Amino acid sequence: MAKIRLFIDHPLAQGQAVPLGPDQAHYLSGVMRQSPGDEIAVFNGRDGEWLARIEQVGKRGGSLLAQAQTAPQMNPPDLWLIFAPIKKARTDFIVEKAAEMGASRILPVQTDHTNSERIRQDRLQAHAVEAAEQCGGTFVPEVGDLQPLSRLLDGWDGQRRILWADEALAGPAQTLAGLARGPWAILIGPEGGWSESERKRLSAHDFVTRVGLGPRILRADTAAVAALALWQAQLGDW
Repeated sequence: MAKIRLFIDHPLAQGQAVPLGPDQAHYLSGVMRQSPGDEIAVFNGRDGEWLARIEQVGKRGGSLLAQAQTAPQMNPPDLWLIFAPIKKARTDFIVEKAAEMGASRILPVQTDHTNSERIRQDRLQAHAVEAAEQCGGTFVPEVGDLQPLSRLLDGWDGQRRILWADEALAGPAQTLAGLARGPWAILIGPEGGWSESERKRLSAHDFVTRVGLGPRILRADTAAVAALALWQAQLGDW
């Protein structure tokens, strides 16, 4: 088994030549000390995982040769994570864990009490890629740009249900028994909690299901992991 895995945004098939960008080439040669003839694992989010041989590698780039598929494409359930960004390190943690735990899309939203007014979408997307590389996944979730929660709800397709993690329901552990499978989204709020107007709007939608996450009020990053685990265990592919 190859110890190095790279996400490559390029078609993969037997005998396919795969170009390397400068950053990837530097990582392989300068950081991991790889050279022509060495083998690594690659995936593109569409064609599964492939064993690839390094053909050329240098400061300006390089190339690989795809040899054989080592794992089929495994897409996650149709589950989105919607969350309000918090401090930088904790936001990074949420994105990384969502990618590892099988979210298919990650959507940061601005709420009335969101602490962070901006994000680096490209940096968070890179974290999702790194998480997929490290956890053995073959799918990388898309990380959306920050948008107001109100705008997201205005254009929401009611066929996708929302599991609203509401700290007001802190108490005995709840299960999702009886909820139908299908497209879902998990909604995690900000550190400052939900405003009264947000509570009223969310409660008014029949596609929203409130859920508590146990007897203690969790930090936002902990709540995201707990909600993902709860959903995956009962409605997902765990």
